[in-house]
Amino acid sequence: MAFESKIRPITWENGKSKMLDQTVIPYEYKYVEITSGDEMFNAIRNMIVRGAPAIGIGGAQGIVLYAQEGANKFSNVADFKSWLLEKADYMATSRPTAVNLMWACDEQKKVINNSVSDIQGLIKELTDKAIDIELDDINRCKAMGDYGAEVVPKGARILTHCNAGALATGGYGTALGVVRSAFAKDNTVQVFADETRPRQQGARLTTFELAMDGIPVTLITDGMCSYFMKKGMIDMVVVGADRIAANGDTANKIGTYTVAIAAKYHNIPFYVAAPLSTIDISIATGDEIPIEERAREEVTHINGKIICSDKVNVINPGFDVTPHDLIAGIITEKGILRPDYNKSIAEVFNRS
Repeated sequence: MAFESKIRPITWENGKSKMLDQTVIPYEYKYVEITSGDEMFNAIRNMIVRGAPAIGIGGAQGIVLYAQEGANKFSNVADFKSWLLEKADYMATSRPTAVNLMWACDEQKKVINNSVSDIQGLIKELTDKAIDIELDDINRCKAMGDYGAEVVPKGARILTHCNAGALATGGYGTALGVVRSAFAKDNTVQVFADETRPRQQGARLTTFELAMDGIPVTLITDGMCSYFMKKGMIDMVVVGADRIAANGDTANKIGTYTVAIAAKYHNIPFYVAAPLSTIDISIATGDEIPIEERAREEVTHINGKIICSDKVNVINPGFDVTPHDLIAGIITEKGILRPDYNKSIAEVFNRS
């Protein structure tokens, strides 16, 4: 059962990408238009659009924008394709960890390689594919939401980390998609949201969208999760993912690993919700997942103001990897995968 969100973070309108600027929420709620491939590259890198599925959608749209620009530069289809494939590879480098971006760019490369159309026909094919990726993501999220709702106890208090909701996807959510589907069946379900330092995606984004949709949410700081678990105030944890290895090791926003350890100690089930496009079967373990290092100012500043000595050293990894043995299940659009993940992941890909 779907509980519709009011939020659509990114969509394609009139030959342009229209996206909600997530860097200014909750202070402002505004959409910006992205009209060129380079603008999209920077929007992804600077986190105007963020969340693994959403940046995949952005990457697919960015390749369309490059194609529209290139239409005036080339008359030969072969030369146009060659140039566009290079742009697709470039778009895929805008952020390194979330595999959905690389997946979406690869999907557009398949369109380029397989097309027998002229330049304008190819642009239409790429546009159709980008729109399909966006709409398909919403349907996938609703499906995983319904599967995930089956393991949510009545009246559950669900802890989540970072933002894996409508804002991070085509408009429904992975982890928060599970929440939405569970809330549609049982409106006593509520959420505890970690603030998620250093960019406060939980505080700024998760609480914003849940409040907008009328789903009860309590904000806690990142260091509080063990306290509330010990108090018996958390029934389960559901988080999203940016990349999942073939053995189930999962990269997600920095701090997720800490939550998983605390959940294991307190015998609280820890679930990951992600579409199959987030699973990278080309890598065996999480040790192979590239971890993005981000700017020191994200740690040293809040709302543009420095919070520490300007002489302090900073290390700022954007993600950490939760080992598969801490994960009770991986909720996908094809059902809930269970350990042994090497086996269950291989089986679901063989069926898909």
